[in-house]
Amino acid sequence: MLNRRRTRETTGVTAITRYALYYTPEPGSALARFGTGILGYDSASGAAVARPEGFADAADVTLSPARYGFHATLKAPMRLAQGRREEDLIAAAAALAAHHPPVPVGRLVVATLGAFTALVPAESPAALGLFAAECVAALDPLRAPLSESERARRRPERLSPRQRALLDAWGYPHVFEHFRFHMTLTDALPEETRAPWRERLARAYGAGEALVIDSVTLLRQDGDAPFRVLTRLPFAS
Repeated sequence: MLNRRRTRETTGVTAITRYALYYTPEPGSALARFGTGILGYDSASGAAVARPEGFADAADVTLSPARYGFHATLKAPMRLAQGRREEDLIAAAAALAAHHPPVPVGRLVVATLGAFTALVPAESPAALGLFAAECVAALDPLRAPLSESERARRRPERLSPRQRALLDAWGYPHVFEHFRFHMTLTDALPEETRAPWRERLARAYGAGEALVIDSVTLLRQDGDAPFRVLTRLPFAS
């Protein structure tokens, strides 16, 4: 059980450890500065980040995405299966990165995604969905099955039959044909505030540069702490 849980010796509380495979922008890049600034948290350093001028109120609408750090999900947070170790996960992710070519994504735009605000591709290339599917399949053998509480948190009653099947098979409903690349910038917002936040963030983001994914990042979460970067794995090419 030690590979799945980490004991806080000072309190006697056992904290669940989860891992995730994300795309995170290169530290120090314009994209990284924008995202970490809006969220007020840098998962690479584990430190708080000063928000840009005019965005102090973003602290009120970024509580959830700040816990995960600025990212796009490739393999959703998961516990390790019995007998699997962190080193096994790193090795599997490194093998994926070692043989993968860069994935062109193109220009990102600020959009409303359901109740959330996020950066999404202006046009999503087919290669991006194929890459995300590779990530899901490559790491799934190391994933522990969902517990009843984990499954319940995904609100399966609100999912389509296909999404429930994906949840049960892969631990996450938004995979394969239901995958959509996005980098979340806000919590779920009331309808009347979605457009104002989208417009403010779009002005702050500007045109941006065309994105090319040339690395993947493994992150770790202990208990309810924010996710922290475990290792960033550049593609070999």
